[in-house]
Amino acid sequence: MPRKTCDYPVLFTTILLVSIGIVMIFSASYYYAFHRFGDYYYFFKRQLGWAAVGLLAMIFTMNFDYWRLEKFGKPLLLVSIIMLAALFIPGVGIETNEAVRWLGIGSFRIQPSEVAKLALILYMASSMARKKEAMTTFTKGVLPYVIVLIILFGLIIKQPNLSTAGIIVMLGFILMFVGGTKLWHLIILIVLGGAGAAYFVTSAEYRMERLMSFTDPWSDPLDTGYQVIQSLYSLGSGGLFGTGLANSMQKYLYIPEPQTDFIFAIIGEELGFIGAVTVIILFMVLIWRGIKIAITAPDSFSCFVATGITSMIALQVILNIAVVTSSVPPTGVPLPFITYGGSSLVITMASVGILLNISRYAKMN
Repeated sequence: MPRKTCDYPVLFTTILLVSIGIVMIFSASYYYAFHRFGDYYYFFKRQLGWAAVGLLAMIFTMNFDYWRLEKFGKPLLLVSIIMLAALFIPGVGIETNEAVRWLGIGSFRIQPSEVAKLALILYMASSMARKKEAMTTFTKGVLPYVIVLIILFGLIIKQPNLSTAGIIVMLGFILMFVGGTKLWHLIILIVLGGAGAAYFVTSAEYRMERLMSFTDPWSDPLDTGYQVIQSLYSLGSGGLFGTGLANSMQKYLYIPEPQTDFIFAIIGEELGFIGAVTVIILFMVLIWRGIKIAITAPDSFSCFVATGITSMIALQVILNIAVVTSSVPPTGVPLPFITYGGSSLVITMASVGILLNISRYAKMN
């Protein structure tokens, strides 16, 4: 099949979002970086380096024969499970803020759950593409994937990281739906999954506190509701056009680590409603083009991979912005391309490279 040029809207939107992320990370973090590390550029330099690595990864996956990825799905999934399990070996997993989510040596760290997202997509896409009509059966079209999802969910929830575990499950359900799983099978799984989520939320005191603070953050403004309240102050003070780049007040240690999951609040404060909506529109363009690539993909495997990558980005965008605007209880979901973090940035950019690769063979006008 002849190869065409890649989907330029996806390429340019990704580069623009990464660029916005680098600028906003510096703007949001320079005071906190100097306060903690004595270097205004600490987070900026590290994110710039990870962006360079992510760009190289995106260029590689954009030109790599992506059909060869089909045979790497199962091995990569196994590697990600081993990495997740290794977190709980004493002295191996790195604990930060009472959570064990990273592996690494010195300043180099990798988050295995980010690898698990892409591994799940490739594994399920290759498996479903081979099964075809068998996807309508429970034993072949549901059970194997449910087992995998339970393993990944269990390892990630133990970190603890309920938000990422939930994204993994939702991603698996979306792929099963697109792959041809019977609707009533999925409905049963959703009901059981909802019951399981309710159990995990109510079984941990800190999760219940987050849930209660979400319903009324001002009932505990100095503890469980603190971060959400500061986020709303930040968004509200931005107005229509914002206070101006680098002029946020909430980043002066009011929002804890403003370069991480609540960076969208700083965007709303400094760039205003216009800037925040612009970022949302860029994500909408990226998701729309990803859906179009999936619909026009040349084969089932390509379709499932494109669907998984687009869904992975969409789920994180929706949940992150929903948390920052206090639309859902607080969770630790990064905003793709913008939140500070090397693992998320590199894996997401590499995934977009695969999406761009598929677009070269898509039957789009």
